[in-house]
Amino acid sequence: MKAVLAADALRPETLAEVERRSGQHVRECYQCGKCTAGCPIFSDPDGGDMDLPPNQVMRLLQLGLGETALRSRTIWLCAGCATCTARCPREVDLASVMEALRVMALKEGITPAGLGNIPLFNKLFLKNIRRYGRLYEMELMGKFNMFSLQPFKDFLKAPGLFFKGRLGLLPGFKGRKTGVPAFEDAREARKLERE
Repeated sequence: MKAVLAADALRPETLAEVERRSGQHVRECYQCGKCTAGCPIFSDPDGGDMDLPPNQVMRLLQLGLGETALRSRTIWLCAGCATCTARCPREVDLASVMEALRVMALKEGITPAGLGNIPLFNKLFLKNIRRYGRLYEMELMGKFNMFSLQPFKDFLKAPGLFFKGRLGLLPGFKGRKTGVPAFEDAREARKLERE
């Protein structure tokens, strides 16, 4: 990847914000490329749908080109599998960095073209987990289809999943005791950081 460094394009504050949100030291990455070599999404010989290898996202942050990293398709296509984290010799949790970038991009209203409804799904998925403490597929599927203007997209699949016991009509509340407080803890931690 070729990048032009211009003073007006540099955003070093993005690096500081990513490090604060993720708890990772992005500057410790020395570009060995093990994260990219192990990435199951990028392992396609053509790079799959990712526009940048994961290690280049880290390099963009290090160079102060945070805007380019925020506009990357790679941050949205990251599966969060943490293979990159397991392979990193510097123990940088790249999956957490990608998540921090997604949160920042949503906050700034940045969504790269050609992603379809990935940002919408991400937002609805997290709201669903926050509400129930675990995934309630019926609501997630219904809201996603409604907001993506495809209300009947999976309509014929639902009965088959229901009768096989794969789809519940009502949400389960087993994870509510741990899932919901996790979101509350994160909200409290953000308040303390701002003070």
